[in-house]
Amino acid sequence: MKLSSFAIFLILFAVLPTQAEVLQVGADHSFKTINSALSAAKAGDTIQVYAGVYAENLKIDKTLTIEGVGDPTIKGSGNGSVIEVTADNCKISRIKVETSGGNLVNEDAGLLLRSSGNTVEDLELRDILFGIYLLNSSNNKISRNHIFGRTSLDSGSRGGGIHVWSSTHNLFEDNVVTEARDGMYIQNSSNNIFRRNRVFDLRYGLHFMNSDDNVFEDNVFYDNIAGAAIMYSKNIVLRRNTFVHNRGFSSFGILFQDCRECTIEENLVLDNAVGLFLEASLNSVFRRNTVAENDVAMEIFASSENNTFVENNFINNMSPLTLIGKSSSTKWANDEGGNYWDDYDGYDLDTDGIGDVAHPIHNIFEYLEGNYPRLRIYLNSPAAQSLVAAEKAFPILKGTSELDRRPLMRPVKLDTVFPPRESSGSAKWLLLGFSVLMIGGALTAFMRGVRR
Repeated sequence: MKLSSFAIFLILFAVLPTQAEVLQVGADHSFKTINSALSAAKAGDTIQVYAGVYAENLKIDKTLTIEGVGDPTIKGSGNGSVIEVTADNCKISRIKVETSGGNLVNEDAGLLLRSSGNTVEDLELRDILFGIYLLNSSNNKISRNHIFGRTSLDSGSRGGGIHVWSSTHNLFEDNVVTEARDGMYIQNSSNNIFRRNRVFDLRYGLHFMNSDDNVFEDNVFYDNIAGAAIMYSKNIVLRRNTFVHNRGFSSFGILFQDCRECTIEENLVLDNAVGLFLEASLNSVFRRNTVAENDVAMEIFASSENNTFVENNFINNMSPLTLIGKSSSTKWANDEGGNYWDDYDGYDLDTDGIGDVAHPIHNIFEYLEGNYPRLRIYLNSPAAQSLVAAEKAFPILKGTSELDRRPLMRPVKLDTVFPPRESSGSAKWLLLGFSVLMIGGALTAFMRGVRR
């Protein structure tokens, strides 16, 4: 059958791609509201939003690019999410987003993603319940956004800054989150990557459950009540992150609850109430971390089995270990060596860099704290240090049986470069103090070698 020329034209017209258009929104442009541009746009179009305040909520149900020009603001009505995306492969960038609703059950957010393959970049979100909420939303890229929670609410009544629910294979890079309930909350979401995010001044910096195979690299968590709470998950990688000055009731730098096969390496855990907390966590490796200036370096339950600590630095912690239970199966060394302990007073006759005498991982305060918890506030006093010296000379209290049989004579050098932080001056002084501390530790180890 021969097709007519007109029929051939119609077929070709149907299969040829249509030209994407750019729709401009602003006082001096064709569209005065973003919603009017959304109604007129076709899938694949770009909507440019020019400077101004747009009092509207948006629902994006077709594949579009929405980009700000000259610092525009979308101010929601105070009900629901300010922007909700239900179409795949959208891009939203360079816009301020304000005033979401206040219903936690309805996931009221600055930006609610209910689709996949989206890119969200360079947004500033303020006065929102949740910041960026991913709900059954995968393969997205979330980058360089600044999220400020709703400070008019108590911290427990706020939403998460970045909230991820049943969403996989997402990338979160270079975001800043503060004043929310939890900086990053992840549940039932696997295979996500979080890099170079900064999270501060909130409840939990990182809080996630039932989420396997996630990777966290080069993030900074500081000045929170708790740094990270990682629960009921496996194959988690924490690499080159910073957990600094996370303090509050029942506080910690990193908590592992019912986790297994995790890798924790080259992190800085500094000035927390408890540096590392492990309960019912199994078969994980802690390698080349620095745990310094914490009240208690580690709190480990006997239910945490077969974990390995090697090449870590433990420096100037008030107490190195609190063991809950009679003993643990923790491995404190391997064939290459153990860990560096700043209070190790053994010797190295063969100068191989490994102490010839095992290092007991306890001090008198492990016993005293267990019976008199309020004594913790005195652990750094001159009287307390005198008591430590007396106990070493004339031991009368039985501590744990934990031993590092191959203690390192010098601190492990880390190549990690910790990024600058948006914080108060006090936190910056802490990092400076840590640098001085590391130099002091190295000099102390060197002088020990000279004397021997």
